[in-house]
Amino acid sequence: MAEKIVAEGIEASLGGRLLSVRPLAGGCIGEVYRAELSDGSAVVAKVDRAGTSHLEREAYMLRYLREESGLPVPEVYHSSEKLLLMQFMEGESSFCDRAERHAAELLAGLHNITTGSYGHERDTLIGNLDQPNPPTESWTEFFREHRLLYMARTAHRAGRLPSADLKRVERLAERLDGLIEEPERPSLIHGDAWSGNVLAKGEKITAFLDPAIYYADPEMELAFISLFNSFGDTFLRGYEEIRGIRPGFFEMRRDLYNLYPLLVHVYFFGGGYLSSTQNILRRFGC
Repeated sequence: MAEKIVAEGIEASLGGRLLSVRPLAGGCIGEVYRAELSDGSAVVAKVDRAGTSHLEREAYMLRYLREESGLPVPEVYHSSEKLLLMQFMEGESSFCDRAERHAAELLAGLHNITTGSYGHERDTLIGNLDQPNPPTESWTEFFREHRLLYMARTAHRAGRLPSADLKRVERLAERLDGLIEEPERPSLIHGDAWSGNVLAKGEKITAFLDPAIYYADPEMELAFISLFNSFGDTFLRGYEEIRGIRPGFFEMRRDLYNLYPLLVHVYFFGGGYLSSTQNILRRFGC
């Protein structure tokens, strides 16, 4: 069934003929395949037979990054609710020091793309979960309402976050004005830069995959990278040299901002991610 969907999409959008498909490692959006074409080329195909993974929104985010930034992302050839065809990007999720430095340069450049409000022109995704992005002038308000509380309530409705922990998140949300500050400008972020979503070949980063874009405090990106050890100290030093990191990030805001991706992972996986969430809440007296 998946092969038929891929073959029909390739013929309609690229005018090519499918030779074979083989599974690739992927995230939580759809089934992921490498499709070999009769002309010797290859494309990546994401298939969602149920039509619930919002592949059109993933295509939108990739196109936005290609048009608005210098971040290397796959070109989208075709998109629908059931099929996404895109450029096959060479590389592996393994990074030498020079590749980490290149990642710092690329993300610092991405974060230099700014706009007038937090959020985005439309809602985006993280995994296959909605990311609401109503344009908001205050970063504290946006983070509190549309990231921290939104995701805590989503995880609670799914039965993943206990009621007692939801109340603790709500108490922390009431105190955010005294814990975080307004950045200079809203910055465009990739939003899901764990190592599996980044490819490198030798000393160069070749691709950032599976974005979860919106305009945010760029420290959201740094916190996420630190949480999942996407890159090491070479990346952080390089980024700080290029763009700077405000005082208080490592001491306080990193943990606060990581509540959002932790709650996303509580929703999907539960387990140790709930314990990590509870540890941060305890740290802040909640």
